[in-house]
Amino acid sequence: MIRSTRARKGQRGPVQGMRKDHRSVADRILRVLPYAAAALTAALIGFIICYILVMGIPHISPDLFALKYNSTNVSLMPALINTVLMVIIALLLAVPIGLGAAIFLAEYARRGSRIVGAIRIAADTLAGMPSIVYGLFGLLFFVTMLGWRLSLLAGACTLAIMILPLIISTAEEALRAVSDAWREGSFGLGAGRLRTVGVILLPSALPGIIAGVILGIGRIVGESAALIYTAGTATDLPQGLFDSTRTLSVHMYVLASEGLHLDKTYATAVVLLVLVVGINTASLLIARRIQKGLTA
Repeated sequence: MIRSTRARKGQRGPVQGMRKDHRSVADRILRVLPYAAAALTAALIGFIICYILVMGIPHISPDLFALKYNSTNVSLMPALINTVLMVIIALLLAVPIGLGAAIFLAEYARRGSRIVGAIRIAADTLAGMPSIVYGLFGLLFFVTMLGWRLSLLAGACTLAIMILPLIISTAEEALRAVSDAWREGSFGLGAGRLRTVGVILLPSALPGIIAGVILGIGRIVGESAALIYTAGTATDLPQGLFDSTRTLSVHMYVLASEGLHLDKTYATAVVLLVLVVGINTASLLIARRIQKGLTA
């Protein structure tokens, strides 16, 4: 009996060893895959950035920053100013509405209610909708029905609707990530819901909210299809909200489609890259200062 038992154990030993070896190999592969994916992503981003810089920096000249556009200098300065204006107006329209909707969904609405489910389904649907659909909607509603023509305001309103689902979802997730103990402690001290949201929850959720705003800025700056239908391609600086204009992304599209100034297109891409990095850095710094001021 003892020998037979040992024999059985001896027979099972190699099988168990093989299983352990397979498990160890699988564990090693699963450990390596995330690092490989992160390295591949970083390499692709680095390659794209380096390619843009190498192709664009040699073609940057003072003529590109002339205040007046013409067919000789192909200045990007009007488009650069228009991009900043478009970002500011779109954020002024989208952030208050999106943040208010997120506060309602996270703090005031009953969890699991049909209204909350309908709003989330609508937000998810709008977030996955192609930008050209937003452009057609802006063309039919803002440009044609309201009579705003191809203008800065029509483009900004279209972009505000486009980034609204993104801001709502990120702000709601940031508010829900705050521990319930903070809410209970605030209510226990006699604070109302509005004061709890303004003093306790918003400062804690500010990094997540700013992350959503930064993603929205990136989509605004890189958008071209929707703006062609709503803001137009005018090269001059707008004299008012109802004047046609073009952003840097539309400017790049027009130059690339013409095929006459590809070197200037790469130079514009460099300026656009620097603009996005600068806006994101400034947003993070402002968010940190606001958070320090609220928590001090």
